[in-house]
Amino acid sequence: MAAEFEDRLVTKDIAPEEMQFENKLRPQTFQEFIGQKKLKENLTIFVEAAKKRNEALDHCLFYSPPGLGKTTLAHIIAKEMSSNLRSTSGRF
Repeated sequence: MAAEFEDRLVTKDIAPEEMQFENKLRPQTFQEFIGQKKLKENLTIFVEAAKKRNEALDHCLFYSPPGLGKTTLAHIIAKEMSSNLRSTSGRF
């Protein structure tokens, strides 16, 4: 029975080409990110201040229900800071 499911189209893993497509759809700047005006203003100030000081950005913790842009904001911050981002997820 397991052999018939080996060629399934749905998997828990994301194919590299799917990840590239997903990243192209994601906003790349704070200006492209829709909504959360006050949060974007604050984050822009934090990022610009850290860049002017030539320091790393302090820790940021985002929490909200799924789908509101936490990961997208993390990607934007990483890009603005010319840094890398490793995204993980966990359930408890």
